[in-house]
Amino acid sequence: MLSIRRSEDRGKADFGWLQSRHTFSFGQYHDPEHEGFGPLRVINDDHVAPGGGFAPHGHRDMEIISYVLDGALAHSDSTGGGSVIRPGDVQRMTAGSGVRHSEFNDSKSDPVHFLQIWIEPADKGLEPSYEQVSIPQSEKRGHLRIIGTNQPEKFPYEEIVKIHQDVNLYAGFFDEKEEVTFEIGKDRAIWLHLAQGQVNVAGETLYSGDAIAITDIERVEIKNGRDAEVLLFDLPR
Repeated sequence: MLSIRRSEDRGKADFGWLQSRHTFSFGQYHDPEHEGFGPLRVINDDHVAPGGGFAPHGHRDMEIISYVLDGALAHSDSTGGGSVIRPGDVQRMTAGSGVRHSEFNDSKSDPVHFLQIWIEPADKGLEPSYEQVSIPQSEKRGHLRIIGTNQPEKFPYEEIVKIHQDVNLYAGFFDEKEEVTFEIGKDRAIWLHLAQGQVNVAGETLYSGDAIAITDIERVEIKNGRDAEVLLFDLPR
């Protein structure tokens, strides 16, 4: 079964300094047909103006992943962590028993475009923590590179963030003849989000900001990309 979530159908928020599109219900946007997909609860597509950002605020019991598409995002939190996230970086913050953090555009002249992703953890009350890795674009060129999982030891990379849920998160860049077939495991479901560009997934053409949910299918082909940047979530059903 395939279900397409078009970019223009997502929720929208405009705060001047922030332009955001919500794949699932978030904040003042509520859509009972799009409350999440398995443990995947939030994909916010955020554009933050120069100097703008989110003042310190609290979270609990959520895995929060920041994935920058363009620009630079400055992060700090109550665990004492702080960093600047740029394209190629993946940051995971475990809110667990409670954490406060802030996120600001690190530039006074250029906007930042990033995805904020929330995944519900398998256990509540975890110790708050954060982790950040940098993955070369070459490792995502023409195939799906694992960037987050609950079992990083099973993969031959050091640069993987640990997600406290039975989720495998992949990223890939596809252009022209680059293509890949992803095998979907038994009792698994796929949410594929096209962050940028254009690509064909399972026979359907997706454009920037589109997504597709895939269930009850053994494999999915990704091909015919045009500057496509793909995030694929392999999730429990």
